[in-house]
Amino acid sequence: MPSDLEDSLSDSSIFTIGRDHELSFLPEPEPKPVWCPVISVDDHSFEPSTLFDTVPAKFRDDVPRLVDVDGRPAWQIADKQFFFSGMDGAAGRPITEWRSMQMRLEDYRASVYDTDARVRDMDIAGVWGSLCFPSITWGFAGTTLSRMPDKELGFACVQAYNDWAVEQWAGSHPDRFIPCALSYLADAELAAKEIYRNAERGVHAVSFTENPAQLGFPSVHSDHWEPFWRACAETETAINLHIGSSGRISCPSPDTPVPAQVALFPLNGIETVVDWIFSGIAQRYNDIHIVLSEAGISWVPMVVERLHRAYRQREAEPEVWAGSTIHPVDVLHRNFWFTSIEDPSAFQRLDVISEDRMMLEVDFPHTDSSWPDSQELFRAELETLPTETIKKICYGNAAALYHHPEPPQSMLDESVLLAPR
Repeated sequence: MPSDLEDSLSDSSIFTIGRDHELSFLPEPEPKPVWCPVISVDDHSFEPSTLFDTVPAKFRDDVPRLVDVDGRPAWQIADKQFFFSGMDGAAGRPITEWRSMQMRLEDYRASVYDTDARVRDMDIAGVWGSLCFPSITWGFAGTTLSRMPDKELGFACVQAYNDWAVEQWAGSHPDRFIPCALSYLADAELAAKEIYRNAERGVHAVSFTENPAQLGFPSVHSDHWEPFWRACAETETAINLHIGSSGRISCPSPDTPVPAQVALFPLNGIETVVDWIFSGIAQRYNDIHIVLSEAGISWVPMVVERLHRAYRQREAEPEVWAGSTIHPVDVLHRNFWFTSIEDPSAFQRLDVISEDRMMLEVDFPHTDSSWPDSQELFRAELETLPTETIKKICYGNAAALYHHPEPPQSMLDESVLLAPR
């Protein structure tokens, strides 16, 4: 897999399995005992053919549209076609069928694209709430739409996408889905405008890229993004930085195999959190909330050590530290949240990583999702912690950060951990 993650996954040239390959589904899972309800802060939605029906009439002929290519659906965006990917709907299939291929809608489990079915599958895994990023076609931060040459059209498409994500996807079950908007990366002023528009309807999450410079946009060290940072801080909109949203993952050698690249995912998180801390964003906006989505947590103690070392040597680079009034480790603890699919060692380091800054993710329906066995995984990692700490990590921190309701008392009463004794 090339290192340009999202572009490569959407490119039909990597689909190596023939179209006649027969897919199969695993037996229907039984509902699992709920050890502790979870709010998953990283799952993925799947967009319908009607996604851009709400754009102004003058754009209707130019918006992305679903087309049929030899019996396989694909999004036609300008002169490029993006086929449905096996990566977008691995849930419910044998692991041997997780490779990318040109998919049809019927090749997916219904909960990939249907929110009623999604809620039923959330119940199977004890997931109360879910924050969803886009499918691979659009880029996890909406990069595909931000790169459209016609900026007026691109912004209209971003707004239409956000209308669908907020009103239809999340709006179909507002107590179960946390709406997360896309950024318009091509224009910081319009991106800020969209933050305010969505905040007025209760949206407190936005997907932004972990490294805009990697995508050809101004870096986080420039003043270009100030309107966007200000809007997020003023509206308590958490900035979610999904792994790979820069279009790049670590690929040390041209022939580094996919499993090695997957094992190196946390390097994106390490680079991102350090770069963002030294950008000064969080020093200028004390209340800004930044989330490292799917980057893991186990590496955070190492980063804390390196930040302490950098601070001790600050006199070697005085211009970098000019005007800084807060230790970079304090910035990390105050302004950054970290998310875990599977990080057993991280939960033993609460002396370094605050329990108030940890959240969980199921990543449904992608290949590294723990569904339907999420409860067993989280219990194995967390059960030695105090109950109040477990509640924060499983759902409390996410509910507070994203302004979402906590699980209802009826669900808590059925929890193995929290049921009245």
